[in-house]
Amino acid sequence: MRIGTNPNRNKINDDPGFFHQVVVPVYIPNAEGYFADGVRILKICIESLLRTIHGKTFVTIVDNGSSVEVADYLQQLRKNGQIHELVLTTNIGKLNAVLKGISGGNYDFVTVADCDAMFLNGWQQATYEVFRHFPKAGAVNPVPSPKSYRTYGSVILLDYLFSDKMKFTEVRDREALLNFAHSVDNPDFYNEHQLRHNLTLADGNFRAVIGAGHFLVTYRGEVFDKPVARYTNNKLGAERHLVDLPVVNMGLWRMSTENNYAYHMGNVHESWMDETLSVVNQEELEVERPSKIPLKPVGKWFALKNRFGTKLFNYKPFVRWFLRKKGLSDQAAMKF
Repeated sequence: MRIGTNPNRNKINDDPGFFHQVVVPVYIPNAEGYFADGVRILKICIESLLRTIHGKTFVTIVDNGSSVEVADYLQQLRKNGQIHELVLTTNIGKLNAVLKGISGGNYDFVTVADCDAMFLNGWQQATYEVFRHFPKAGAVNPVPSPKSYRTYGSVILLDYLFSDKMKFTEVRDREALLNFAHSVDNPDFYNEHQLRHNLTLADGNFRAVIGAGHFLVTYRGEVFDKPVARYTNNKLGAERHLVDLPVVNMGLWRMSTENNYAYHMGNVHESWMDETLSVVNQEELEVERPSKIPLKPVGKWFALKNRFGTKLFNYKPFVRWFLRKKGLSDQAAMKF
């Protein structure tokens, strides 16, 4: 039996003032083998995040079927008010966990981060600068990668094919690239030319790197307004359909900051992680809500342009010509 009317009927949700959400899916099922250092690395990830975000950031952690130790740690964070939301689920896979984390929210920006990411001071502000200078940016990574320029980037490459605004410029943080290569246990991940050059796009004196990796990315919130799916069978590796193509199909660009503002730690704890965390300062940031230019619907020829560009930038002779045109030497163009 029900008596009376629920006092929340027909009420509108209050605006809590958050405009940026950070979603971190966590899957650490035990403390053995691959996951032996998982808890230590997770704690560095969360601590670095909490030190570097501004007060208008809503933090969502998705416990994707982790161990009791991890669950207790995350519950304590929520109890202490250090995070705003803790979603509990069985192991449903990273991308499904992300979908659970972003559902029910309405934020201008949504950051999706792996639980082995270390955030550095200034990453949010640097990310906002890319969005501000390039209104078509739909996904921004605070970790530049010279190899990512062709990954879902054919439209931006076509748009600036004959423009001097897009060209190869000197890598600003070679050590950060070497750090990433080390974190994925592949010292040859970047070759000598990739360690020297990034393909960048300029807006006046400001530059951003074309392309973005996946372990830490901030999206325009509109990217998730119309999800292409509500579930994937893949435990890992479903980014293409759930987060990459929605950006591309909206006519938006994947970009990165020119400087490095985060590290990928991997699954083995190393002393440099503690040393780096020790200089990540607790910031008391007061930021204004970044203004965003409303998105325009893509034209009817966009899909054709995207398909054409994708094929063109997979044709090796053309790619070599393009690399030389944008500033690489013949030798670098052959190996880049």
